[in-house]
Amino acid sequence: MTPHCFTPKRMLSALTAVILMAGTAVAEPAHGIAMYGAPALPADYTALPYANPDAPKGGRIVWGNTGGFDSLNPFVLKGNVPWQMRFIAYESLMGRSWDEPFTLYGLLAETVETGPNREWVEFTLRPEARFSDGSPVTVEDVIWSYETLGTEGHPRYLGFWGKVGKIEQTGERSVRLTFNTEDRELALIAGLRPILKKAQFEGKALDGDPLRDIPIGTAPYVVTDVDPGRQVTLKRNPDYWGNDLSFRRGTHNFDEIRIDFYGDGDVQFEAFKAGELSFIREFNAEAWASRYDFPRAQAGDVIKTEIPHQKPSGMTGFAFNTRRAPFDDIRVRDALIHAFNFEFINDTMTGSRQPRITSYFSGSQLAYGEGAPEGAELALLQTLEDLPPGTLEGYGLPQSDGSLRNRRNMRKAVQLLEDAGWSAEGGTLRNAAGDPFRMEILLRQGDQQDKAIMDLYVKSLEQLGIDATVTLVDDAQFTERETAFDYDMIDYRRSLSLSPGNEQWLYWGQESATQNGSPNLAGVASPAVDALIDRLLTSESHEDFVTTAQALDRVLTAGRYVIPIWQFSVGRIAHVKELKHPDYIPIYGDGVDWMPGVWWWED
Repeated sequence: MTPHCFTPKRMLSALTAVILMAGTAVAEPAHGIAMYGAPALPADYTALPYANPDAPKGGRIVWGNTGGFDSLNPFVLKGNVPWQMRFIAYESLMGRSWDEPFTLYGLLAETVETGPNREWVEFTLRPEARFSDGSPVTVEDVIWSYETLGTEGHPRYLGFWGKVGKIEQTGERSVRLTFNTEDRELALIAGLRPILKKAQFEGKALDGDPLRDIPIGTAPYVVTDVDPGRQVTLKRNPDYWGNDLSFRRGTHNFDEIRIDFYGDGDVQFEAFKAGELSFIREFNAEAWASRYDFPRAQAGDVIKTEIPHQKPSGMTGFAFNTRRAPFDDIRVRDALIHAFNFEFINDTMTGSRQPRITSYFSGSQLAYGEGAPEGAELALLQTLEDLPPGTLEGYGLPQSDGSLRNRRNMRKAVQLLEDAGWSAEGGTLRNAAGDPFRMEILLRQGDQQDKAIMDLYVKSLEQLGIDATVTLVDDAQFTERETAFDYDMIDYRRSLSLSPGNEQWLYWGQESATQNGSPNLAGVASPAVDALIDRLLTSESHEDFVTTAQALDRVLTAGRYVIPIWQFSVGRIAHVKELKHPDYIPIYGDGVDWMPGVWWWED
């Protein structure tokens, strides 16, 4: 099935409109808001373009996770929460369309309005908006949610709150946020903050009992049954306030969603083969081609569906912890990237079916081009200081000949390590003080693919005289150590959008590098990166935005913070035959708002 919803020609037309309308401000309350230009859907739209408004309701799906959980509160740092909770059990003032780069439509709020330069944003609540317990959503709840999440919540919420100068009630159902920072994206970010019920936490800490004090939300699904560490069941609320909302037509079609937990990916896959799970996402092209021939698939009871998309590759691989020596030395990181024999590993693991990620925004118009920068991108980069080596010359990842030995790159790795003060003595790599080079690679227990990759990589490191240890820990330990940045190298996955914005501060801003629990796992702390993020958020034309994103992509890649592996250029879902989805695929392809968001059950 093709993503005819946003062809390249249509994308070009949309971007042209974006450029022409970039400086246009919302002059009055509107049904939606776009980062640039106007929303694609009119005020009287009847459903999202990738939803089937006539989809039947009913059925149950069983979802599989690996590991376990000890919390059902996704809004605080404490505890290990099923990742789905934040997306399927809670709502915000606005909802995102995944068929546009970055556009929001009214959800809890019926209208949105901004100042001429987006220095403030005002939302008006829908009178019918309700929490799952039937109580109305009030301006008081909204203000409390912003303040509480911004001061007591997970670190992902703290940066935005620091940019809010004032929040105030402006009418019976309206609330205005005034910003203290020039940042055009803040008006949209404000619309995506989850709204919780103030009365529930009166006299309680937000991070109280993680399994009993489950935050009350407004979404179609509510938690009904919990088997701690093993299973969570959510059911669709028949009295959900937004059943007739255009934004919700054809979405959240299953009566029940159950999430089961398994010790590792292999056990989870066996459960799927046996019919205990309704679907499974496959991230390995070789496995997709070879291991879905079990009896239920051969009988037609299991179907393989591929989902194309137009989003950036993002970054998947293994991140260095640059807060620690010797990984704070770019020469050491460069050496370890050269020692990673991608071509051989890719052939071993995927049959070379998946191309390598070449940069953070590869596969999209936001990716930097091959060779040295030119034109506007070069001019921008020349204004920055402390650029990583190779940025202006045209950095690219090293390539091997695909053989096991990887001789040329290994020789380069040895030279880089010697330049950094490391030399092999008696088969052990040591620095000038005689200290051996030791490193720990932290992985989740049960992630067999990452373990197999690292087993191959460790053999190359041993040839350099490096004592590398792969440590497998359960989900709770992994989260604890990830939060505290307690690792030398860690498996890494960062999805990126066609409209990168404030989340970039969290991913690789200097401030987030020292903030426990932030997603800046590599500890990126670069004045050049910060300057480019700041420019992204203040760009007033699409051309400048794209140029800035390309420059940021180039600087991050040249920083050698991550060893990239392969792209996921197409989504892959194996599912029971009863699960159906619309033919129309959004430009962002697969995601929780598409599967299970707009799928349905049909016997």
